[in-house]
Amino acid sequence: MAATPSNVASLPRTASAPDSPEERFDRCLAVVLQQEGGFVNDPQDPGGATNMGITRDVLSAFRDRAVTVDEVRDLSRAEAREIYRARYWTPMRCAELPPGVDLGVFDFGVNAGPSRAVKLLQKAVGVMADGSIGPITLAAARALEAERLIASFSEARLAYYRSLDGFARFGRGWANRTEAVRMAALRMAGTPSRAAA
Repeated sequence: MAATPSNVASLPRTASAPDSPEERFDRCLAVVLQQEGGFVNDPQDPGGATNMGITRDVLSAFRDRAVTVDEVRDLSRAEAREIYRARYWTPMRCAELPPGVDLGVFDFGVNAGPSRAVKLLQKAVGVMADGSIGPITLAAARALEAERLIASFSEARLAYYRSLDGFARFGRGWANRTEAVRMAALRMAGTPSRAAA
């Protein structure tokens, strides 16, 4: 089920204590999995056979061998979680980003690739966009107000999608996903969710 403004608001949030790194990962992963859904094999999607957002190529690389479409279909949630942590969350250093910003970067990295997500973050925070998160990028992200960074990152993400040839076919879904993730990110950051301007 795709996240919508009505069900994103129901995602749990701990007001009394900050989430642990593991809780933050699980909260962000829940949003990503809502967006990704289950098994699909759209011939017009360059990702091909995909389950929970994990493509056949990604699963093959993770298992270090070629996999079949049936193996993609049978992917367990536990293995998908391991893949998301190993290939996206950890390399993009999402646990070190402010709450909410972590979700935006994580989700876009899943959808468009980690390097592209990191470069978009780097442009949004005003540092050199080299696709590698280090102390300068992290410090710049932490120095900005989360609500503004989430907004600028979401706007840049949507602009990227609009530049793609596939926007006519997939654009509405990409725009809806961007908005749902923006709203969930604002909630995680502890700021009110407002409709896009």
